[in-house]
Amino acid sequence: MLSCSRCQAPLEPTALRCPRCGLTLKAHGHPGIPLHRTEGDEPLCATCLYDADDTCNFPQRPHAETCTLYRPVNAAQDIDLPTLSPGQQVSFWLRNHRGLVGIVGLLLLSLALVLVR
Repeated sequence: MLSCSRCQAPLEPTALRCPRCGLTLKAHGHPGIPLHRTEGDEPLCATCLYDADDTCNFPQRPHAETCTLYRPVNAAQDIDLPTLSPGQQVSFWLRNHRGLVGIVGLLLLSLALVLVR
């Protein structure tokens, strides 16, 4: 029987999350999700896109020999990203930099209050 890699709770073969700790099981192997295996002595992380851009959160990183999320670095060139209009780009930037926008807003408000007095 399968067990959770975090809390060792028994799992059903079709479980997507651990019923005890809530860990998402996709990154740890799941029926129906392809499991990539290393060829030779070099770990998968050495050639993985997620390790290269430092977004990997797999527990066995950087020595993983098996992984369900593996994407070869050279596959990054095959991804067709949608093009965004300038308005969508600004909206995306503002959503991802809310703290900076807030600080600039406070600075502008402070400046406006100083100039009014």
